[in-house]
Amino acid sequence: MTTQRDTTTNDAASRRPYDSPVRRERMTMTRDRIVAAGVELVRGYTTWDWTDLTFRAVAERAGVGERTVYRHFPSERDLHDAIMAGLAERAGVDYEQVTLSTVAEVMGRVVRSLGSFSVQPTPTPPDPAFVAADEQRRAALQRAVAAAHPAWSGRQHAALAASLDVLWGVGAFERLVDQWALDPEEAIRVLGWAIDTLVVGAGDAPPPDRARRRARGT
Repeated sequence: MTTQRDTTTNDAASRRPYDSPVRRERMTMTRDRIVAAGVELVRGYTTWDWTDLTFRAVAERAGVGERTVYRHFPSERDLHDAIMAGLAERAGVDYEQVTLSTVAEVMGRVVRSLGSFSVQPTPTPPDPAFVAADEQRRAALQRAVAAAHPAWSGRQHAALAASLDVLWGVGAFERLVDQWALDPEEAIRVLGWAIDTLVVGAGDAPPPDRARRRARGT
């Protein structure tokens, strides 16, 4: 005898989306296709303003429906974050693996990747994806410094990480190319040398912060 509950359960089961390795693989391929389309769009922009990087624009470039993009990315922020991660992946950048010995190498990958874009030099845009990427980079630098110099204070970790971040920043690269007329590869080598020199010279901790100097009466 079939009860109402059994019927309801069977109906729910029949409506449940069919899951299989093949379906999951197709979904992964579609997601990768969407991210790749977003990366292609970004590479064609002349500024770092991602206002036009919408669900519709990415869907059209990927050749999928707008609903399909929503299915993989519930918000525009999620979509932009995924595209930013796609850019980092294509540049061979993994912030979780950054150490003091690899900072210069990772910086070179980032700058080379950004140098392949057609955008004009601009300040860091306020798009949340860019803000998140900056925060991720700063956190990676602080982790690397803390791991290499565990006896230093948090302020001293931040001081060295901030110095490395200045050299890593695209602004430093653009200044060497635009103001000092270095070719891009030479600019990357100079920045890498400066980073390595700063790291090697970091056997001594940065000066104590202002509060500590005041406490000592200096």
